[in-house]
Formats: sequence, structure tokens, C-alpha cells
Amino acid sequence: MEEEIRDQEEQDLYEHFRLTVDKGQSLLRIDKFLMNRIENASRNRIQHAADAGNILVNDKAVKSSYRVKPLDVISIVLPHPPRDTEIYPENIPLDIVYEDDDLMIINKPAGMVVHPGYNNYTGTLVHGLAYHFQGLPNLQGNVSRPGLVHRIDKDTSGLLVISKNEMAITHLARQFFDHSITRKYIALVWGDIEQDGTVTGYIGRSLKDRRVQDVYDSEDNGKWSVTHYKVLERMHYVTLIECQLETGRTHQIRAHMQHIGHPLFNDATYGGDKILKGTSFTKYKQYVDNCFAMCPRQALHAATLGFIHPSTKEYMQFDAEIPQDMASVIEKWRQYSRLQQV
Repeated sequence: MEEEIRDQEEQDLYEHFRLTVDKGQSLLRIDKFLMNRIENASRNRIQHAADAGNILVNDKAVKSSYRVKPLDVISIVLPHPPRDTEIYPENIPLDIVYEDDDLMIINKPAGMVVHPGYNNYTGTLVHGLAYHFQGLPNLQGNVSRPGLVHRIDKDTSGLLVISKNEMAITHLARQFFDHSITRKYIALVWGDIEQDGTVTGYIGRSLKDRRVQDVYDSEDNGKWSVTHYKVLERMHYVTLIECQLETGRTHQIRAHMQHIGHPLFNDATYGGDKILKGTSFTKYKQYVDNCFAMCPRQALHAATLGFIHPSTKEYMQFDAEIPQDMASVIEKWRQYSRLQQV
């Protein structure tokens, strides 16, 4: 009996299929075999996956001309298929850090939604990309998600890589699936973190609130996740840290830091929009409220993004400065910390 397992990671932006070929299967080119078994998988799409090394048979990469044999175990990673949702181009200013024929790097501001969803049907990054990519013929098969390989939350600022053709999105999807992308975030968290560390666990939807992710001990409740964090600066009641992701689960850093008792500063979803450390003095409460007003979102910034370029095969890395709202709050806490040491 043919077995098929489908895993969706990176917020459903690519798919991993695993198939075991029937005992009675006759010799057949693997591109034709997969076209018959994967929805929305055109021959062109499968051939791009093979060219990128994204099709494995018995754990070895094969070309699209490979002929499947009975009991072969096939693994394939594909960019997500096109959706039915129609996207209308909108002239939205984009902070383009880098662009070539294959990809572009965007520095997304806090407050911008990446992809349309509930209550966000216009004004998203995808709408802006659709406008920017008008006349780009090789994206017509992916009009609802032009070039999208990964996402960051609405109120998280920072770097995103966008692909401009099928070859690029296939190569980048593989790197995200293999967790070989370099992703570093800067975060301001509640509490005094004394040393560097790593948070692991299975992330899945909270049983109490489906908008929130929880960290579980069992794979029955979620997907494996790993975040390494490094202390950059300790400022009395808050700590500035750098987080490096091994995996890319929904709300990973936010859920992980809450899990270890250090929610992100002003993260309303994970409890960071309350005074969690400090004094009970009215003056201190007013000080923290002012900080919340200066940075009215979770203090999280996608600062570094590195990957192998799909065409040149060279490693590229990009860095984005911390935006003004978050930088101002960090400086305010820095000054507060100095006063406490006097």
C-alpha cells in the first residue's frame, strides 16, 4: 500500500511529501510519478525541485529522469502551491535592502502584515510585492503568495527574503526545511537573564487559546523547536538578548521566552505588556507605561538573515539595524539601569 506523509512547516509556506512506492509499481520517470500523486505539482515545478536537490530517493538526491522502482522511499520539498485567493497589487512602499534577478531582501516595519488573513485583506506585504512584481512572468503560478518563503509576525520588524522565480523559491524552501538558514533576532525581554542558553520543546497551539502557542514535552502536541539565546546587555529588570533559530515555528521566540519566564517586553499575546519585574512605586509604573507607549508592540526584530544564493551558490548575509521605536526603549532602560547603579 502506498504511504504518504505531508508535513507543513514555516507557517505552511512549503510542503514536505514522503511516499513509499507500491510493490507493483512499473518503472516510471519520477517527475511523471509525482505529478500523478501530488496536487498542484506541475512537471515544471517537480523538475525545479529535482534541479535544486529537493527530491530524494532512499535518502539520495535524484534527477527528474530517475525511474522509480517498487518500495522506493521518495522525499520531496516543494514551495507551497498557489491558493485560490486573488491578490490585487497595491502601491505600498517597500524597504528593499537588496534585489537581483532571483530574489530580494525586504526590511519589514512593525505593524505590516505579511500575508492576507482574517481582518487583513488589504495593505499586506504580499499586496505590495504583487505591485512590485507586475510584469514578472515567472511568478504567475504563485500569484497569491508572490515569492513568499517565510514570514515574521505583524508586530515583529526585520528581514525577509523573497524569491522572484520558481528556481529561487525551490532552493530557498529547501534551506528553510533543512534549517540551514541563518536567522538572528534581537529581543528585549523581562527579567535578569544571567547567562546564555537554549530553549527546546514541541510547539503547538494552546489548548486554552488557539491564538497562542504553547511549549509541550510530547511530539503529540506540537513540532520540535530550538532557540539559542545569548545575553547582549543586562539592564536591571530587562535583558537585551540575541536569539538564533534552528527551527521556524509560529511565534517560536515569543513562546519560548515566555516558557522560561522571560516574556518579550510589551508582548500582549504572551503576557509581556504588564509590569513583570521592578518596584511597586507609582513613578516606576509611569516609567514603564511610557516605555510601552514608545514601543507599542513586542520588542522583537529580525536582525540577521543568511543563506546560500540559489544561482551563485555563494553565502549571503544581511543585517538590519534595530528600528527607532525599539532602539529608543532599549536606550531608556539603559539609562534607568545606570541610575540604579549610582
